[in-house]
Amino acid sequence: MEFILSAAWLGLAIWLISRAFRQRNGLPALAGAGSGAPAPAVAIIVPARNESANIGACLRALLAQDYPAERLHIIVADDNSTDDTAAIVASFAARDHRVTLVRTPPLPPGWKGKVHACRQGAECVAAGIEWLCFIDADMRAHPALIASAVAAADGGELDLLSLAPRHELESFAERLMIPCGLYLLAFSQDLTRIQAPDSPDVVAMGQFMLLRRTPYEAVGGHAAVCTAISEDVALARLLKKRGHRVLLEDGSRFLSGRMYTGWSTLWPGIAKNLTDMLGGPLSTVATAITGVVIAWTAVLLPLLDLYGCWHGSSFACWALAPALLGSAMAFALHLAGAVHFGIPFWYGFLFPIGYTAGAAMAFDSLRQRMTGRVQWKGRVYP
Repeated sequence: MEFILSAAWLGLAIWLISRAFRQRNGLPALAGAGSGAPAPAVAIIVPARNESANIGACLRALLAQDYPAERLHIIVADDNSTDDTAAIVASFAARDHRVTLVRTPPLPPGWKGKVHACRQGAECVAAGIEWLCFIDADMRAHPALIASAVAAADGGELDLLSLAPRHELESFAERLMIPCGLYLLAFSQDLTRIQAPDSPDVVAMGQFMLLRRTPYEAVGGHAAVCTAISEDVALARLLKKRGHRVLLEDGSRFLSGRMYTGWSTLWPGIAKNLTDMLGGPLSTVATAITGVVIAWTAVLLPLLDLYGCWHGSSFACWALAPALLGSAMAFALHLAGAVHFGIPFWYGFLFPIGYTAGAAMAFDSLRQRMTGRVQWKGRVYP
């Protein structure tokens, strides 16, 4: 029995790692814009609530885009911030005509804050602007971002191009949780299948979404997903359902950001979306439990085989080799992930703790949904 379990563990480790590597083919990388590319008018909409620590750097990066100034418009929709967000944006608007500050009215019943801010910003876009670009205030844009994204969307005849950014990880919580979360998505999703045009499923990242204006308005825009917590996926799914082309690409060369600053922002930020990201309550429970079991198997199974071998079990001695090999592969994958994210390599040894904390977040996400109290940025959503 010991050898069968260890061999099964080795097989599972090989399958999971090969699945994770296959995801790279399902997420094409955003290419740089070529010279002479057309420059249609673009309105960049930044929904912002209490983003005084981020909005200045975000706007400076957007104003530094390698894009014709007369074709670029930036609208910041201030979502009833209680800090200096609006004042900072107003100072930019006073110095550069491309920046416009929009103060959103009170949140209507049933609406979510970010969705409402996005809608208010979109409604202020002038006629004749072909593309709408929604970008979060905590993102930092490379100068070639907008030109490259527009060229990719236009050349690929896309109606929605979403980009996955490069994550800046500074606190212990970020370094522990973000790599584990991304690996979990790689293990549980088949991006090639999801991104296929004939697939009913969809994947999107709300940090950056470039939309062709006509299809966006045809499906009702953000008003059509006003009650969604994961408004990015809901809008992408609606567009794809109506026959429009939707694609997520790797934008890490052109877009980066620090989404969270520690446990106080990371936990509620992930928990509010996690049930949707994992496909619903049952899938969330199954994924959370499976993740914890697999992660701790990498630690405990070789120890159990070693204990049995030490006490004279020949079966345990034979089982030790595949158990150690499978666990070594699991640790090597997470150590490589730590190097990829530019964080100390020893975070790769902590992945069982990361998946355990992630399971706790998953159950907290379920609790919030079941009690009808999803909390984010000082608001409680039913």
